[in-house]
Amino acid sequence: MPVRSPARPRRAVSVTSLIDVIFLLLLFFMLSSTFTRFAEIRLDTGTGGPAAPVAAATPPLFLQLGADTIRLNAQEVSLDDLPDRLADEAPDDPDSESRTLIVSPTGDDLTSQRLIDLLVVLRQQPGFDIRVLE
Repeated sequence: MPVRSPARPRRAVSVTSLIDVIFLLLLFFMLSSTFTRFAEIRLDTGTGGPAAPVAAATPPLFLQLGADTIRLNAQEVSLDDLPDRLADEAPDDPDSESRTLIVSPTGDDLTSQRLIDLLVVLRQQPGFDIRVLE
C-alpha cells in the first residue's frame, strides 16, 4: 500500500541573485565600452633593420622626452612652444614627403600620460611622420 506524504508548499523562487548578476554585467559592459573609446592611440615604433635612404636636405628631427624636459634637436623646449618650433621645421610644400620626427622617451620616471600628452600635440602638426623609439 503506497504511503502518501502531505504535499509541501513550494518555496517562492528568489530573483534577487539574478537581478544582481544582470546589474553587474550591465555595469561591466558600460565601463569597458567607455574605456575602449578613449584608450586608442596609434604608435609607430622604430624597428631594427636596414636604414631607409634619407635625403641630405631633410634630416630627421630628434625629440627627447623626459619627465620634466623636452628637447628638440638637443635644444630644450616647453610643450606649449613645441607647435611653433615644429611649424618652423615643417616642410614648406604640403604635397611633399613628410619629415620624420623620432621621439625618444628617456628616464625611469617618465609617465605614459606625459607621452600621450606629447603625442596629442604632435598629431596636430601636419607634415611629420612620427616614430616612437622603444
